[in-house]
Amino acid sequence: MRIRLVATTALAAGALTALSAVPAQAAEYDSALKIRGIQYDAPGSDSNRCSGGNTAEEYLTIKNYSRSTTVNLKGYVVKDAAGNKFTFTASHTLQPGDYVKLRGGNGTDSDTKNVVYRDNCNFMWNNDKDTIYVYKPSGSRADVHSYTRSGSDADGNGYITFHG
Repeated sequence: MRIRLVATTALAAGALTALSAVPAQAAEYDSALKIRGIQYDAPGSDSNRCSGGNTAEEYLTIKNYSRSTTVNLKGYVVKDAAGNKFTFTASHTLQPGDYVKLRGGNGTDSDTKNVVYRDNCNFMWNNDKDTIYVYKPSGSRADVHSYTRSGSDADGNGYITFHG
């Protein structure tokens, strides 16, 4: 009996060690909403001017991976490692399999074109590395991913896919 208890305790300790070794960005969260990909480096030379700049070419794609649940983005929050954040203040409904591109710059939000603008002409994502957090309206984390230009973007085009 003592041998089984010791073996079971050792097995449980090994499982806890394995779980704690998983980095935060690799964790899977119980959420239908996930980061599909990010264009973290807008094509061309970075220009955050509201008129003639290219911040709208920097975007985050968020997708509803549920097969049956519709998700309203109102109240969801997107943040980066530095604490820059965007809160979806208006209703924007994602049907199962649907996605939205959260773009920088100014523009007209559109459900039919699957786009929401941050109404901010500053770039949100760093070109060298960053961490992207998505929070549910309840404050719990929906998804998180980190990237580095050298380690995550094999073709160097400024776009990374997280969930295909």
